[in-house]
Order: sequence, then structure tokens, then C-alpha cells
Amino acid sequence: MNAPTALNALLSQAAEPARLREIPYNYTSFSDREIVIRLLGSRAWELLQSLRDERRTGRSARMLYEVLGDIWVVQRNPYLVDDLLDNPRRRGQLVDALRHRLTEVQRRRTPQDDAQRDALVGELLVLVQQAIDGFSAHFDELAALRQKAQRVLRRCTARDNIKFDGLSRVAHVTDATDWRVEYPFVVLVPDTEAEMAALVAACIELGLTIIPRGGGTGYTGGAIPLTWKSVVINTEKLEAMTEVEMVNLPGLDGPVPTIWTEAGVVTQRVADAAERAGFVFAVDPTSAEASCVGGNVAMNAGGKKAVLWGTALDNLA
Repeated sequence: MNAPTALNALLSQAAEPARLREIPYNYTSFSDREIVIRLLGSRAWELLQSLRDERRTGRSARMLYEVLGDIWVVQRNPYLVDDLLDNPRRRGQLVDALRHRLTEVQRRRTPQDDAQRDALVGELLVLVQQAIDGFSAHFDELAALRQKAQRVLRRCTARDNIKFDGLSRVAHVTDATDWRVEYPFVVLVPDTEAEMAALVAACIELGLTIIPRGGGTGYTGGAIPLTWKSVVINTEKLEAMTEVEMVNLPGLDGPVPTIWTEAGVVTQRVADAAERAGFVFAVDPTSAEASCVGGNVAMNAGGKKAVLWGTALDNLA
């Protein structure tokens, strides 16, 4: 029953700590704590927490957060990354500005007033300096890897099927969950199934984590990159399929109605083909109009018909 909760019982529950949002330009779902840990490590958050209550003017803290905000907004925006890759001078100006702010924070230190507190500040500034150095070096690493990837992947597929642009990466950063962890390094859209094996081998050679993706309708996070050194292979062009054919399969007494499809075939197309031949396609997810057969197999999709005829793997030859 939905009995009313006593007011004193609600008040006795521990209140959650406030979600402080001091890092500027942060329009993501990441809290300040999550950003600091991602950029500087958990030790930096401990240092910031210990120093937070001792602020005097707060100016140094604001400048420090501005440094983290500049780094964060670039890392979370592939369009800015592309712009800075194409403009080394602009990139250098940004890094110089980050270092200038850090120098100003360094200049405002007062070790003579509290040596123990200043040691914590110094430790924090070292971590921030390392983050700036890593931020700057990442662009060189990214440019070199893109150049190498273009050379290696061009052996396997057409140039237009290799996509580093911001729009393609933004479109493949999440699935229906809308979780956005890392943007993929590159998106591949092969023309034929025959290209797939060579592309997979090339991605392994490049040290990239491989994520196959169809319609992107999943709610399990299976198509979400968890590292920036990842490649999303979009299979939506692989849409060849047959009508229903009676096929003799090993271990079965008689011929079985079968449809051959490639991974990118939309689920509803298979269901329609089965219906034309007087059969029912057992896999019937709510996303049938957009999901693909490859994803159905990968996630062992079911739907309302699965109670009678099983899930995807039960109907896979």
C-alpha cells in the first residue's frame, strides 16, 4: 500500500551531497567530481575537497576550474577537436592560455602562511600540469593515428567509407540508451560483407577496439564506445537478403524455411518476407522498423512472439 511516510522519517534520511557545478562550459551529464577524476585522477578530487573549505578569495580555484573546463569542452566536442587539429596555431594558443592560468595560480601560492596546505596545492598543480601536457600531446597522437589509419584502412574499403568527421562520430557515440562515454576514433561503413574480415584485421593492427553497430536501437549499451581508441563498424549498408527458401540443414529430418540475410537488414523486412511465404518470423522486438538482424543475433532479441517460437538464437541457422 502507498501509506504516507512520516515527516520525521524523511528528515532522518541522510541527505545526498550537493552536486557542485563549478567547472565552466560543462553542458554534459558529468558532475564536477566525475570530470576531475577523469582528467586528474581520484587523488585530485580528494585534494580539492580538502582545500575547498579553506578558500579565501576563490580566484585560484576559479582559474583552476577554467583550465579543466577548457580541456573538457574540447574533449567532449569532436567539432572543436577537428578544428584544433586543422589549426596548430590556434591549438598552441589554447595550450598557452591553459599554462598561463596555471602559472597565475602558482604565483598566488603562500607557502609561508601554511606550509602543509601549500604542499597540497603544489601536489594538485602537478596533476593539472600533467593533464595539460597530456591534452596537448593527445593531438599529435591523434593526428599520427589518423594518418596511419587512413593508409591501413584504404587497403580494405573506399576512402568515403572511412569517417573521422565530427558528425559521424557524434552520430555513433551512443545508442538508444543515450549513454555518452567516449567518442569513437573513426566510423567505418563498408559497402560489402566481403570487406569485413579485412577491416577487422586492419583495426586489430591499429590497436582499435571494434564495435559493430546496426540501427543503434539497443538499450543494453552494446554499441557504446568505452575508449577513444575505438572503431564503430556500421553495417547498415549490408542489406542483401533472399526470400524464404526451403533448405536442408544438418541434423534435421526435412527442409526448413530459411531466409539468408546480411547483418544490416532491417528486422521488419525479414518479417514481411516470412509473411509473404506464409510463415512468421519469431523475432519481433518493438524496434522492428529500425533494428537490424545483426543486432538481433548479437543481443539474442525476442519480442512478444518469443514465448511461442523462441528468441533470435533459437531461430538461427
